[in-house]
Amino acid sequence: MTAGCEMAGKPQTRTQARTSESAPVVMLIHGMWSRPHVWDGFRAFFEDRGYRVIIPTLRHHDMEPGGIPHPELADASLAHYAADIAREIGKLGCKPLVIGHSMGGTLAQMLAARGLVRAAVGLAPAQIAGTMNLDLRSMWIFRREFTSWGFWRQPHLPSFEAMRYGILNGMPESEAEQLYEKLIPESGRALLEIGWWFIDGQRTTWINPQDVCCPMLFLTGEKDLLTPLRVTHRIAEFYEGRVPVEGLPQRGHWLPAEPGWEALAARAATFFETEAPEMARRMAIRSATLAPALVNA
Repeated sequence: MTAGCEMAGKPQTRTQARTSESAPVVMLIHGMWSRPHVWDGFRAFFEDRGYRVIIPTLRHHDMEPGGIPHPELADASLAHYAADIAREIGKLGCKPLVIGHSMGGTLAQMLAARGLVRAAVGLAPAQIAGTMNLDLRSMWIFRREFTSWGFWRQPHLPSFEAMRYGILNGMPESEAEQLYEKLIPESGRALLEIGWWFIDGQRTTWINPQDVCCPMLFLTGEKDLLTPLRVTHRIAEFYEGRVPVEGLPQRGHWLPAEPGWEALAARAATFFETEAPEMARRMAIRSATLAPALVNA
């Protein structure tokens, strides 16, 4: 096992003698309209705690706000994003701990199904194939996109009004405005694969729950209108009780940057350092117990 891959208790702090190569690795995966900067607070938190932090930039997201989107952005698929991140993981030589926000939470599950993740925390994870979000408030956010024929072939960025209503509603007005100015367009294809998965012939966000053998935790704000808490519970149901879900009172959707994000970073760290190792042990015992039964069935 490569150094830095274990979940063996709280790592040393950055002020202690620990090299970045030997530190446990945390990968932070951003969601729609985002770039790595949305994780600035989490990066500092985990680096101060002694982790090595990696934040991949999703394909065609290396642009400045207000710029012209890459011509291939509109057709970028979650499969492309997952493949790019998988290559980055391959360079690490170990499975990282992963925190994914929104679409990043879906990507974390896709990577976990490939056996590439040691443990994962989904912050307001976006829906996967098989989970329906029929909340009209969620649909209102994308009313401009969903009423535009061919939206899946176009880059999109909802209006500030729409995002303030159900995505940035957990932030003060001034902070929401500042954040919105830093957002960039997202792939229309990715929007279809998540929100309209039932017409996606590639079944991009379909996940076999039996392929996910690592500990996971989902955290969703109770005021989140984009990925409502009940949708998070529906996603967790796919994993047959193996994924705990925690609702966050007075929290919206933009969890990496909303006031009080520090508590969520600390919650993720506690999960990785104390709960995930025990969950992994129980899962290994269960797997070993079921294996002979499956062979003799």
